[in-house]
Amino acid sequence: MKATISRKGYFSAAHRLYNKHWDYQKNIEIFGKCAYLNYHGHNYEYIASVTGEVDIETGFVLNLHKLRDILRDEIEELFDHKNINLDLKEFSSVNPTAENIVIFMWNKINKRISSNFDLKITLYETENNFVEYDGK
Repeated sequence: MKATISRKGYFSAAHRLYNKHWDYQKNIEIFGKCAYLNYHGHNYEYIASVTGEVDIETGFVLNLHKLRDILRDEIEELFDHKNINLDLKEFSSVNPTAENIVIFMWNKINKRISSNFDLKITLYETENNFVEYDGK
């Protein structure tokens, strides 16, 4: 039997969307206020969902305490109260869009779980705007 477990997480972070090959005006045209020079912040919410076989001995797909620790170590400690553009070297040359952030998160978490699991991350940048990534 397969099942999916999910856990919510949160972090607050600032970022600025821009393309260094464009002038400021073009960045504003494409990214709007997200391209303002002094950055802006979000209270991000995410859901990490792990799908796999239910272990007969434990009844778990994956121990939720283990998932909690992975999310804390790999996501929340890394992103919380950071400027993504300036504080995370991985985004020094990658535009920190929600799409790029969720792919980064997926890669960090996926390295810490068994290859027998399917992982999907849903990242809410705002209450209404979110992106999902499942490694495909």
